[in-house]
Amino acid sequence: MDSKKLALLCREFAENKKAEDVLVLDVRKISTVTDFFVIATGTSEPHLRAVEGEVLDQLQKEHGIKPQHTEGSAQTNWVVADFFDVIVHLMKPDVRARYDLEGLWGDAPRVARPRKKKTAAEE
Repeated sequence: MDSKKLALLCREFAENKKAEDVLVLDVRKISTVTDFFVIATGTSEPHLRAVEGEVLDQLQKEHGIKPQHTEGSAQTNWVVADFFDVIVHLMKPDVRARYDLEGLWGDAPRVARPRKKKTAAEE
């Protein structure tokens, strides 16, 4: 699977569990470490666990993809899942504000949501 598709799936799965302010940054032109960052906020420890579980479980179940490495936990308020070409950051609001990854990587373009195709009833 290409890295952009993986990043968009991570966003989708995080949003399935109501993660807030989910953002995908394209860092391919400014980083040699990875292609995309997915950054999302969980409002509480249980919420972070739910978002982490959804992202990791659905990628494994539906696509056979597991992270190369994970770091942190809901208890530490920041979970990082490294899929090599995509790194997912799940954080509580105060941690996200403190580390300001989107500001640190401010030169990276934000990946827009793919447009939904209209159904015949919506046209």
